[in-house]
Amino acid sequence: MPALCRDCLTTFDSGRRCPSCRSPRVLSHPELFDLSVAHMDCDAFYASVEKRDDPGLADKPVIVGGGTRGVVSTCCYIARISGVRSAMPMFQALKLCPDAVVVKPRMSVYVEASRKIRAMMEELTPSIEPLSLDEAFLDLSGTTRLHGAPPAVQMARLLRRMETELGLSGSVGLSHNKFLAKIASDLDKPRGFSVIGKAETQAFLTPKSVRIIWGVGTAMQTALEAAGIRTIADLLRWDRADLSARFGSMGDRLWHLARGLDHRRVMRDEKPKSISKETTFFEDTSDPDILDGHLWRLAEQVADRAKAKRLAGRTVVLKLKTGDFQTVTRRHALGDATQTADRIYRAVRELYDHAGARGPFRLIGVGIADLTPESEADRSGDLLDPDAGKRAAAERATDAIRARFGAEAIIKGRALR
Repeated sequence: MPALCRDCLTTFDSGRRCPSCRSPRVLSHPELFDLSVAHMDCDAFYASVEKRDDPGLADKPVIVGGGTRGVVSTCCYIARISGVRSAMPMFQALKLCPDAVVVKPRMSVYVEASRKIRAMMEELTPSIEPLSLDEAFLDLSGTTRLHGAPPAVQMARLLRRMETELGLSGSVGLSHNKFLAKIASDLDKPRGFSVIGKAETQAFLTPKSVRIIWGVGTAMQTALEAAGIRTIADLLRWDRADLSARFGSMGDRLWHLARGLDHRRVMRDEKPKSISKETTFFEDTSDPDILDGHLWRLAEQVADRAKAKRLAGRTVVLKLKTGDFQTVTRRHALGDATQTADRIYRAVRELYDHAGARGPFRLIGVGIADLTPESEADRSGDLLDPDAGKRAAAERATDAIRARFGAEAIIKGRALR
């Protein structure tokens, strides 16, 4: 059986240890050198960057997020052992892990690390589809002759370069389509490398919960369970037409993915239609201060992503999900496109004030749509708000200071709610 040492990159016939360096980090699979669709996901990315930049945090539980009224953006694996999870209220996280070190997010630093990882990927293949700063799909079809190594070896080499050159780790899933590659990358985190081959696809999927399928969240899982569908095996007993009749387009998607069928290509140049960020609360809330703090932080994160992508949006979007899973979406078209957190926040705050939705809420989200190049952003100003230009200039000055001295150099009081 083909095998690969993930430490020294030696390829050999299967064995428990590498014959060259004796490492036990051996990956063996019958289709190891035949598969070419990969998903790479950095391990606890924000927290890992913080640990890299401050070695004193190496053995400590680290939480990246807001103040005591804020939420967890992400956390390291040590904190996760205590039960800390992303989007959890900070007070709850600190109860579970009172020894945790809380660090404010430094988006400019994370963006720079992401760009360096992307440059490494570009050396392997032009077919890269980023999903966020810390994960991407890669299609390595036809690259074996170019690099003198099959895709599995190339991805193992990428992980080793990330660790040695950037001090960051990641996990890889390798398969024959995007759906399975993404599942595989979650099987052995952190520092994982998992393979799902064509021959084993159905046997692997059949006993799994339907939650393994993209898009099946809590609400969809409840709807599926009402139909007697809890596992992939249950889905396989349904006809395609019956699933579509009951669940619409999602039903047809469920039919395909339950069989491991995913014909989507890795799309390098697919332009994003929107930029959004949302958070699910650990407990439903109607607290106006908490909600306002989230609106600001989400607006700031959307603005950071827009600036990193050199894009702006003409439409601001608010998403609310109530405790009984009712979703409310509101949109507001701006006079011109923006990428500033100030304008996004003010627009989304007005949408929230007039949404007419009654809490408590379990999820809140902010986004921009109708995207344009950043050169078209904030050009005409706001005739009804003469101070808007001053605030935009102040925000860009703040961005420059944070880029030089770190995200903690300047923090708005609103962000601490």
